[in-house]
Amino acid sequence: MKKDFLKGLRHSVPIAVGYFAVSFSFGILTAKYMKFGFSAVSSGILSLTNVTSAGQFAAVTAIVGGSGLVEMAILQFIINLRYALMGFSLNQKLPENMSLFQRSVIAFGNTDEIFAVAISDKYPLSFHYMLGLESLPIFGWTAGTVVGFLAGEILPKSVTTALGIALYGMLISIVMPVARQEKSVRTVVLISIALSCLFFYIPLLNVVNSGFAVVICTVLSSSFGAYFFPVKEEENEV
Repeated sequence: MKKDFLKGLRHSVPIAVGYFAVSFSFGILTAKYMKFGFSAVSSGILSLTNVTSAGQFAAVTAIVGGSGLVEMAILQFIINLRYALMGFSLNQKLPENMSLFQRSVIAFGNTDEIFAVAISDKYPLSFHYMLGLESLPIFGWTAGTVVGFLAGEILPKSVTTALGIALYGMLISIVMPVARQEKSVRTVVLISIALSCLFFYIPLLNVVNSGFAVVICTVLSSSFGAYFFPVKEEENEV
């Protein structure tokens, strides 16, 4: 148990560092809207209970814009729907005897980067490994938000803009090593990129909400990979 937890903790260090940097910029953003009720504490709680970059940034924009609870719920559902897809995939690597409570804890802390690291592991994932893999990034995400809020307007805009793209750079660094080794992963990634470009540049497609576009790209590219690059049963055996 301890060994698995420490292994997960070790694997999570790069993610935690990246999350601190990205959530730092989120904290700076919320500091600009103190008149809407944001504080260091409330911003930290928001990050601790959500752990989603796109969802949180969209939530702040919606709150400032005066959106209602129903609109907020629909927005978050669309943007974060991809986590349900990740959960289905991750669930296949969890032991059958794992309890519902343990699966729920893992689901709460499941993010794009944590999913990428977990799914690349060749062996079944233990609860303690996932606990270690998720704990430090969640702490980094929350702490970065609080520190960013306290920093406020001190840092120049060029620095906060650079921090805003840190998450994407971190995700690329996680995916690229696996894509270089596996043709299937490389193909699925290229298809995802192509589909994303279509949703960004094609006039009739670029009106689709970015969160929903991510879901469509994920479903289509992963379905292609599942059909043309099926994983044989013996490859899943330890």
